[in-house]
Amino acid sequence: MRAFEATQIFFNAAADHLSIEPSLRETLLMPSREVQVQVTIERDDGSLGNYVGFRVQHNNSRGPMKGGLRYHPQVDLDEVRALASLMTWKTAVVDLPYGGAKGGIGVDPSKMSKREIERLTRAFVDQIHDIVGPDTDIPAPDMGTDHQVMSWFRNQWEKYHGFNPAVITGKPVEEYGARGREEATGRGVGALTVKLTKRLGLKPEAAKTAIQGFGNVGTHAAKFLQEAQFPIIAVSDLTGTYYDPNGLNISEVLRHKLNHPKGLLEGYPHCDCLPVDALMSLPDVKVLIPAALGGVITAKNVDGIQASIIVEAANGPIDPEADAVLQKKGVTILPDILANAGGVTVSYFEWVQNRQHYRWTLDRVRQELDHTMSEAFEHVWQTAQQNNVSLRIAAYMIGIKRVRRAAELAGLAS
Repeated sequence: MRAFEATQIFFNAAADHLSIEPSLRETLLMPSREVQVQVTIERDDGSLGNYVGFRVQHNNSRGPMKGGLRYHPQVDLDEVRALASLMTWKTAVVDLPYGGAKGGIGVDPSKMSKREIERLTRAFVDQIHDIVGPDTDIPAPDMGTDHQVMSWFRNQWEKYHGFNPAVITGKPVEEYGARGREEATGRGVGALTVKLTKRLGLKPEAAKTAIQGFGNVGTHAAKFLQEAQFPIIAVSDLTGTYYDPNGLNISEVLRHKLNHPKGLLEGYPHCDCLPVDALMSLPDVKVLIPAALGGVITAKNVDGIQASIIVEAANGPIDPEADAVLQKKGVTILPDILANAGGVTVSYFEWVQNRQHYRWTLDRVRQELDHTMSEAFEHVWQTAQQNNVSLRIAAYMIGIKRVRRAAELAGLAS
């Protein structure tokens, strides 16, 4: 199933509960703008590299559009379109004054030099600089990009439009970035996992957790949960699943990852190494956190999942068919549009600081993040209880209602 089709299914399920008529559904689902560009650069060996870049701007009813910039071989228009729509509902669920957007380039950055990635970023900015900006569409890091890419993006954009660091978020702290931005998504995932398990009556020491994907989000979520006394019994990356039924020493795992030349878990000695896909079906896992690519839980592997709680740290990790199976099994799923909203929340804080020319402390960033995420969680939880729906449908209902209300107030819908 295509990514945007899956998003539409979840949207329509929530829209049914809100009795939204078909014409308004089409208005809310249809992206405002889709841009596809050819990005050509000179490779280090003198050859030309040709890549396809995308920027989809979904909805600006609630404010400037906001969304990450992804460098990955699987990036295509359908994926970017789906992720842009998810950003619209995500920013609305946590009540940020933003709409949704997303961008990306179909490229494998692991096969490029640093200078090639810089040239690629600047060439992409040359193509889209006139449709992004601090009052229209504000990019941020995503899979395959980081604070360095954001710095190059900002520098190239400012060559056309002049100084304005609010054009992009996720920048280095030394260049108007926000303290705590790098940890934000993982911290939010960890904090809401703690809140959810507490609501369900599961004590931390009994909440054996597995994290699929040990990149930026997975590592920060693992650190937060270990401090909260959650046993992290398995983590995985592309090299395998690293499993200890008594709980991994996350500090040791992180040291190994930092010392690995490619930042991988490969060769970690203090546990069992299993195949990559083994993590999904480990029998003693209570909390499963998919924190990598979307579409990893499907009809093909859903029957093997033993976890009773799934926290979607990745975007769209569960397809609708698998979601239906999990709901029937009684699995509680914390949806992506709430669970991983910590990143865009701190991006908003960074944008606010840039506009005010004032920097917050790390303690204030964390305090504001925890407050925002906690408030959103409570609203979603209460909506789910009151309407007897899943947390996913409740989150979509909140997001859709807020976007619809903004559109109505602006005279764009009735």
